[in-house]
Amino acid sequence: MVQKKSNRSSRRIAIILASKDFRDEEYFIPKKILEETGFKIKTASDKLGLAIGAEGGEAKVDFLLSEVNPIDFEAVIFIGGPGCLIHLDNNDSYKIIKETVSQDKILAAICISPVILAKAGVLIGKKATVWSSPLNKDSIEILKNNGAEYLNQNVVVDGKIITANGPSAAEEFGKAILKSLTK
Repeated sequence: MVQKKSNRSSRRIAIILASKDFRDEEYFIPKKILEETGFKIKTASDKLGLAIGAEGGEAKVDFLLSEVNPIDFEAVIFIGGPGCLIHLDNNDSYKIIKETVSQDKILAAICISPVILAKAGVLIGKKATVWSSPLNKDSIEILKNNGAEYLNQNVVVDGKIITANGPSAAEEFGKAILKSLTK
């Protein structure tokens, strides 16, 4: 096991979150799962410094969203939360998403952030899930309107694209990413 862990320590994963109002458990739980198995996590956001979660958690930002180069990472993960679409639904994110897919890397998104993947055009013909509520199904419509097949599940894995529907799925999401990374 030590051999595997040391081998993984050179493997890096980029986690992208909003500088304000990311969903705490969607960041901290998968990050812990991946770090405990030896992966090195680098956090990117729209601003340097500390990103502040919706529940008050703090995440040190290692570099800007515009500086993410998917070639440097085994996987790229987008975190959701109330600030996600305000801070991350932009051309920098779309570029990262498209490059991650074109380089055949693992691309993951949780909560509302699968909407960003859909808008980037990488969910065409793919199965995916996303956060929604009984009063707000807009996110499901965005996925469908951008060619995705929506599944009402906690976590959906379609090839190297992994989506999850929210904070209650954070642990399952982290484990699905780990499983895909260790295949």
